[in-house]
Amino acid sequence: MFAALSASSLRPLPLARETRTDNLLNRLFERGATCVGLDFLAHPFWDKYLEFEERLEANDKIFAILDRVVHIPMHQYARYFERYRQLAQSRPLQELLPADTLAQFRLEIETEGLATVQAGSQQINVEKGELEIEREMRTRIDNFHLEIFARTQTETTKRWTYESEVKRPYFHVTELDEGQLVNWRKYLDFEEVEGDYMRTAFLYERCLVTCAYYDEFWLRYARWMLAQPMKEEEVRNIYQRASMLYAPISRPAVRLHYAYFEEMCNRVELAKDIHQAILINLPGHIETIVSLANLSRRHGGLEAAIAVYKAQIDSTECDIYAKAALVTEWARLLWKIKGSVDEARQVFQKNQHWYLDSRPFWINYLLFELEQPTSAETEATQYQRIKQVHEDIRKKSHLPPLTMKDLSHYYMVYLLERGTKAAAKEYMMLDREVNGPFSIQQTMKAKVADDGKATSTDRRLLMENGHPGVEVDEAAIRRGENPYTKYYQQQGEHSQPGGTQVESLSLCVTSETED
Repeated sequence: MFAALSASSLRPLPLARETRTDNLLNRLFERGATCVGLDFLAHPFWDKYLEFEERLEANDKIFAILDRVVHIPMHQYARYFERYRQLAQSRPLQELLPADTLAQFRLEIETEGLATVQAGSQQINVEKGELEIEREMRTRIDNFHLEIFARTQTETTKRWTYESEVKRPYFHVTELDEGQLVNWRKYLDFEEVEGDYMRTAFLYERCLVTCAYYDEFWLRYARWMLAQPMKEEEVRNIYQRASMLYAPISRPAVRLHYAYFEEMCNRVELAKDIHQAILINLPGHIETIVSLANLSRRHGGLEAAIAVYKAQIDSTECDIYAKAALVTEWARLLWKIKGSVDEARQVFQKNQHWYLDSRPFWINYLLFELEQPTSAETEATQYQRIKQVHEDIRKKSHLPPLTMKDLSHYYMVYLLERGTKAAAKEYMMLDREVNGPFSIQQTMKAKVADDGKATSTDRRLLMENGHPGVEVDEAAIRRGENPYTKYYQQQGEHSQPGGTQVESLSLCVTSETED
């Protein structure tokens, strides 16, 4: 694969003949040509390569190098072509063009060059001499080279649109602005449409020098390479470089795609190891655990996938929120894959008391019951299940009020679309509870009260002009406890008043007591 180098950063190579042979230096230059030779700003490298051959007085190699360079769209293409054209005038014909092209030119000249001379009453065909043929061949070759120059000029002009927008051709830890990213996307689109494999692959390597921290370009490179025939090892190399060197572990998308690629190549154990490596650095990462469970199911059956979920749920490294999401994935597996609705429902029911404040758990539990197919005979039973889940959300869960309101709207839609004759009454009562002012929300007032009674909140509303505040416990204030903690928790907010408010309230209570 190409090394991620930039021609603009190339330094002059040491030419110490006493320590290195000419063949070694030539191999180093050829490596450099592979790495940076196609760069739009590769002229410093090609100048050094030509300088090296000039010191050896190897005119044949100089011409061969120029013959490569004149086909490359680059910033200073015209300078190299002028030198190439001048040097071509003194080089043997065999070096100027391939043998088949020279033979074709010679045949055309010999066919067109027969001259007719009148000798008395006879006409004699006179063939052109060798010098005249060579002169005409060189003219044709020069025109052929001018066509090459015109094509290179056109290709350079097309790429200049994108090259002029490249503001940072080197790597830096700071982020690129959106304009730069858009330019790289368009430049890659252009080269892909052009269809030259070498130039497209080289541009991807250039792009990844600048955009090494952007997953989208690594994934795009791997996908493009995978579309090329017989490039499996190159794709693996791309994923390995991204996973081991550049892509941050905090964004495991590239590593997960690497695992999918290895699974595609029948290297299942390696794919599992990649997942495990991610979890070592990101314990409890839900996407990776779900991916590992699905991988285990594809190659080991349903029980293998369930074993992955159980192991992670029992693990001490997973937090309670990740475990709640994994329980829902476990239930979905039983429902969608095994087809056992009852087992999936049992998973939700047995675990709901552990995850009273988990939004994903309750959303998936409610949607699970809402999506169950019913008939006229089973609708009443299913209605009771859905209603029970909704009541648990309203009365038992510790979800923020806005989340409970959103989930209640799902249930209200269900009542209108699938409810019985009595659904309208339940809908209106629930609409009053959910969308009405706080003064008529009996369920929420009961949840806010310390004793779980709505009447306690009503008394507080009378004392505080209708605001559902908190009662002040003077003893708790003196102990330094924040009276607003529970209120903010019930509202689903993390920020709480600072200690200064607690201190000022404590001072007020103390002063009132002293008075």
